[in-house]
Amino acid sequence: MNLGICLVKFPKFSNFPIGVFEKKYYLCRNINFVDPMADNYLEKRMEDYRNQQPAKKRVATLNRLLKANRSYRGYDAKFVVRPDQLRRIIEVATLCPSARNQQVLRFRPVLSDEAATVLKHIRLGGALPELHLPFAGTEPNAFIVICSTVPDSHYVSVDLGIVAQSMLLQATEMGLGGICIGAFDHAEIKEALNLPHDPLLVLAIGRPAERIELVECGEGDSLTYYREEGVHYVPKIRVDDLILK
Repeated sequence: MNLGICLVKFPKFSNFPIGVFEKKYYLCRNINFVDPMADNYLEKRMEDYRNQQPAKKRVATLNRLLKANRSYRGYDAKFVVRPDQLRRIIEVATLCPSARNQQVLRFRPVLSDEAATVLKHIRLGGALPELHLPFAGTEPNAFIVICSTVPDSHYVSVDLGIVAQSMLLQATEMGLGGICIGAFDHAEIKEALNLPHDPLLVLAIGRPAERIELVECGEGDSLTYYREEGVHYVPKIRVDDLILK
Protein backbone atom coordinates (compact mmCIF):
# COMPACT_ATOMS: atom_id res chain seq x y z
CA MET A 1 0.00 0.00 0.00
CA ASN A 2 1.34 3.40 -0.95
CA LEU A 3 1.14 5.79 2.03
CA GLY A 4 1.49 9.48 1.39
CA ILE A 5 3.72 11.39 3.75
CA CYS A 6 2.94 15.03 4.32
CA LEU A 7 4.19 17.73 6.61
CA VAL A 8 1.31 19.82 7.94
CA LYS A 9 1.39 23.05 9.88
CA PHE A 10 -1.68 23.61 12.12
CA PRO A 11 -2.58 27.23 12.73
CA LYS A 12 -3.76 28.21 16.19
CA PHE A 13 -7.52 28.53 16.64
CA SER A 14 -9.15 30.29 19.58
CA ASN A 15 -12.49 29.29 21.13
CA PHE A 16 -12.46 25.96 19.33
CA PRO A 17 -14.79 23.34 20.86
CA ILE A 18 -12.44 20.36 20.66
CA GLY A 19 -9.34 22.03 21.96
CA VAL A 20 -6.74 24.47 20.71
CA PHE A 21 -4.25 23.53 18.05
CA GLU A 22 -0.70 24.68 18.72
CA LYS A 23 1.59 25.92 15.97
CA LYS A 24 3.45 22.65 15.50
CA TYR A 25 4.36 20.40 12.59
CA TYR A 26 2.90 16.92 12.44
CA LEU A 27 3.94 13.98 10.28
CA CYS A 28 0.78 12.37 8.96
CA ARG A 29 -0.19 9.44 6.81
CA ASN A 30 -3.39 10.82 5.39
CA ILE A 31 -3.42 11.46 1.69
CA ASN A 32 -6.94 12.94 1.79
CA PHE A 33 -6.19 15.44 4.50
CA VAL A 34 -8.70 18.28 4.79
CA ASP A 35 -7.19 21.70 4.68
CA PRO A 36 -7.97 23.33 8.08
CA MET A 37 -8.34 26.65 6.33
CA ALA A 38 -11.11 25.41 4.02
CA ASP A 39 -14.31 27.44 4.17
CA ASN A 40 -16.37 24.62 5.70
CA TYR A 41 -13.71 23.16 7.97
CA LEU A 42 -14.99 24.70 11.22
CA GLU A 43 -18.54 23.85 10.27
CA LYS A 44 -17.63 20.19 9.80
CA ARG A 45 -15.72 20.07 13.07
CA MET A 46 -18.61 21.66 14.95
CA GLU A 47 -20.98 19.10 13.46
CA ASP A 48 -18.67 16.28 14.57
CA TYR A 49 -18.54 17.79 18.05
CA ARG A 50 -22.31 18.03 18.34
CA ASN A 51 -22.75 14.45 17.14
CA GLN A 52 -20.45 13.24 19.90
CA GLN A 53 -22.54 14.83 22.65
CA PRO A 54 -24.89 12.51 24.61
CA ALA A 55 -28.57 12.89 23.82
CA LYS A 56 -30.35 15.15 26.26
CA LYS A 57 -32.86 13.44 28.51
CA ARG A 58 -36.37 14.80 28.60
CA VAL A 59 -36.69 16.71 31.85
CA ALA A 60 -39.43 15.39 34.12
CA THR A 61 -41.04 18.72 34.94
CA LEU A 62 -43.87 18.94 37.47
CA ASN A 63 -46.36 19.67 34.70
CA ARG A 64 -45.35 16.55 32.77
CA LEU A 65 -45.46 14.39 35.89
CA LEU A 66 -48.91 15.68 36.81
CA LYS A 67 -50.26 14.91 33.34
CA ALA A 68 -48.74 11.43 33.33
CA ASN A 69 -49.87 10.66 36.88
CA ARG A 70 -53.31 9.19 36.22
CA SER A 71 -55.43 6.66 38.11
CA TYR A 72 -54.49 3.47 36.31
CA ARG A 73 -56.70 0.42 36.67
CA GLY A 74 -54.81 -1.87 34.32
CA TYR A 75 -51.14 -2.92 34.50
CA ASP A 76 -48.55 -4.91 32.60
CA ALA A 77 -48.62 -8.34 34.24
CA LYS A 78 -45.17 -9.18 32.86
CA PHE A 79 -43.60 -6.40 34.89
CA VAL A 80 -43.07 -7.34 38.54
CA VAL A 81 -42.46 -4.44 40.93
CA ARG A 82 -39.29 -4.89 42.99
CA PRO A 83 -38.84 -4.27 46.74
CA ASP A 84 -36.34 -1.46 46.13
CA GLN A 85 -38.84 0.34 43.90
CA LEU A 86 -41.53 0.32 46.60
CA ARG A 87 -38.98 1.46 49.15
CA ARG A 88 -37.95 4.36 46.93
CA ILE A 89 -41.60 5.41 46.61
CA ILE A 90 -42.22 5.14 50.35
CA GLU A 91 -39.05 7.13 51.05
CA VAL A 92 -40.80 10.19 49.61
CA ALA A 93 -42.80 10.37 52.85
CA THR A 94 -39.65 11.49 54.66
CA LEU A 95 -39.64 14.64 52.54
CA CYS A 96 -43.32 15.56 52.84
CA PRO A 97 -44.79 18.19 55.18
CA SER A 98 -46.91 16.93 58.06
CA ALA A 99 -49.54 18.65 60.20
CA ARG A 100 -47.81 19.75 63.41
CA ASN A 101 -44.97 17.53 62.13
CA GLN A 102 -46.47 14.55 63.93
CA GLN A 103 -45.73 12.15 61.04
CA VAL A 104 -48.35 9.62 62.04
CA LEU A 105 -48.52 7.68 58.76
CA ARG A 106 -46.99 4.23 58.38
CA PHE A 107 -46.58 2.15 55.24
CA ARG A 108 -46.85 -1.55 54.48
CA PRO A 109 -45.31 -2.60 51.14
CA VAL A 110 -47.05 -5.52 49.45
CA LEU A 111 -45.17 -7.39 46.71
CA SER A 112 -46.32 -9.97 44.16
CA ASP A 113 -46.22 -12.86 46.64
CA GLU A 114 -48.92 -11.17 48.74
CA ALA A 115 -50.76 -9.25 46.03
CA ALA A 116 -53.62 -11.75 45.76
CA THR A 117 -54.39 -11.16 49.45
CA VAL A 118 -55.03 -7.49 48.76
CA LEU A 119 -56.67 -7.88 45.35
CA LYS A 120 -59.69 -9.75 46.65
CA HIS A 121 -60.47 -6.95 49.10
CA ILE A 122 -60.28 -3.91 46.78
CA ARG A 123 -62.67 -2.47 44.20
CA LEU A 124 -61.62 -0.51 41.12
CA GLY A 125 -63.68 1.42 38.58
CA GLY A 126 -66.73 2.14 40.72
CA ALA A 127 -68.24 4.28 37.95
CA LEU A 128 -67.91 1.41 35.47
CA PRO A 129 -69.25 -1.60 37.38
CA GLU A 130 -70.23 -3.39 34.17
CA LEU A 131 -66.55 -3.71 33.17
CA HIS A 132 -65.48 -5.51 36.36
CA LEU A 133 -62.12 -3.74 36.47
CA PRO A 134 -59.32 -4.60 36.48
CA PHE A 135 -59.52 -6.87 33.44
CA ALA A 136 -58.14 -10.37 33.89
CA GLY A 137 -54.40 -10.33 33.32
CA THR A 138 -54.01 -6.61 34.08
CA GLU A 139 -54.19 -6.72 37.88
CA PRO A 140 -51.58 -4.78 39.87
CA ASN A 141 -48.95 -6.97 41.55
CA ALA A 142 -47.75 -4.48 44.15
CA PHE A 143 -49.38 -2.22 46.72
CA ILE A 144 -48.58 0.22 49.49
CA VAL A 145 -51.06 0.16 52.36
CA ILE A 146 -51.05 3.45 54.28
CA CYS A 147 -51.99 3.35 57.97
CA SER A 148 -52.10 5.86 60.81
CA THR A 149 -50.81 5.49 64.35
CA VAL A 150 -53.64 7.74 65.60
CA PRO A 151 -57.38 7.83 64.85
CA ASP A 152 -58.32 9.39 61.51
CA SER A 153 -58.92 13.14 61.66
CA HIS A 154 -58.86 16.24 59.49
CA TYR A 155 -55.12 16.63 60.01
CA VAL A 156 -54.44 12.98 59.26
CA SER A 157 -56.46 13.27 56.05
CA VAL A 158 -54.40 16.27 54.96
CA ASP A 159 -51.18 14.35 55.56
CA LEU A 160 -52.63 11.36 53.73
CA GLY A 161 -53.44 13.39 50.62
CA ILE A 162 -50.02 15.04 50.51
CA VAL A 163 -48.14 11.78 50.93
CA ALA A 164 -50.27 9.75 48.52
CA GLN A 165 -49.94 12.28 45.70
CA SER A 166 -46.21 12.66 46.30
CA MET A 167 -45.70 8.89 46.20
CA LEU A 168 -47.62 8.55 42.94
CA LEU A 169 -45.58 11.36 41.40
CA GLN A 170 -42.41 9.54 42.45
CA ALA A 171 -43.74 6.34 40.86
CA THR A 172 -44.49 8.28 37.68
CA GLU A 173 -40.97 9.70 37.58
CA MET A 174 -39.69 6.11 37.83
CA GLY A 175 -41.69 5.07 34.79
CA LEU A 176 -44.41 3.40 36.86
CA GLY A 177 -47.96 4.38 37.72
CA GLY A 178 -50.61 3.78 40.32
CA ILE A 179 -53.96 4.61 41.80
CA CYS A 180 -55.36 5.62 45.19
CA ILE A 181 -57.87 3.02 46.36
CA GLY A 182 -60.33 4.03 49.06
CA ALA A 183 -62.88 1.33 48.24
CA PHE A 184 -61.51 -1.65 50.13
CA ASP A 185 -62.44 -3.88 53.05
CA HIS A 186 -60.56 -2.25 55.91
CA ALA A 187 -61.00 -4.97 58.52
CA GLU A 188 -60.08 -7.77 56.10
CA ILE A 189 -56.96 -5.98 54.85
CA LYS A 190 -55.85 -5.27 58.40
CA GLU A 191 -56.28 -8.89 59.40
CA ALA A 192 -54.81 -10.41 56.24
CA LEU A 193 -51.63 -8.33 56.49
CA ASN A 194 -51.47 -8.43 60.29
CA LEU A 195 -51.34 -4.64 60.47
CA PRO A 196 -50.81 -3.00 63.88
CA HIS A 197 -52.76 0.10 62.77
CA ASP A 198 -55.94 0.78 60.83
CA PRO A 199 -55.43 1.10 57.07
CA LEU A 200 -56.61 4.39 55.54
CA LEU A 201 -55.68 4.06 51.87
CA VAL A 202 -54.23 1.53 49.44
CA LEU A 203 -51.94 2.51 46.57
CA ALA A 204 -51.66 0.10 43.66
CA ILE A 205 -48.30 0.33 41.89
CA GLY A 206 -47.18 -1.10 38.56
CA ARG A 207 -46.37 -0.41 34.95
CA PRO A 208 -49.52 1.06 33.34
CA ALA A 209 -51.07 -0.86 30.46
CA GLU A 210 -53.89 1.47 29.48
CA ARG A 211 -54.37 4.86 27.87
CA ILE A 212 -55.97 7.70 29.82
CA GLU A 213 -56.97 11.05 28.36
CA LEU A 214 -58.14 14.21 30.14
CA VAL A 215 -61.22 15.98 28.79
CA GLU A 216 -61.88 19.62 29.61
CA CYS A 217 -65.36 20.36 30.89
CA GLY A 218 -67.28 23.20 32.47
CA GLU A 219 -68.99 23.78 35.80
CA GLY A 220 -72.12 21.63 35.96
CA ASP A 221 -71.02 19.15 33.28
CA SER A 222 -70.85 15.45 34.05
CA LEU A 223 -67.64 14.51 35.88
CA THR A 224 -68.09 10.77 35.50
CA TYR A 225 -65.17 9.06 33.79
CA TYR A 226 -65.95 6.80 30.84
CA ARG A 227 -64.37 4.55 28.22
CA GLU A 228 -64.60 4.55 24.45
CA GLU A 229 -62.73 2.16 22.15
CA GLY A 230 -60.36 1.17 24.93
CA VAL A 231 -59.45 4.71 25.97
CA HIS A 232 -60.26 5.89 29.49
CA TYR A 233 -61.52 9.50 29.52
CA VAL A 234 -61.50 11.68 32.63
CA PRO A 235 -63.39 15.03 32.65
CA LYS A 236 -61.55 17.89 34.37
CA ILE A 237 -63.14 21.27 35.10
CA ARG A 238 -61.43 24.12 33.25
CA VAL A 239 -59.39 26.55 35.32
CA ASP A 240 -61.67 29.57 34.66
CA ASP A 241 -64.52 27.74 36.39
CA LEU A 242 -62.34 26.80 39.36
CA ILE A 243 -61.38 30.37 40.19
CA LEU A 244 -63.83 32.14 42.48
CA LYS A 245 -64.69 35.63 41.33
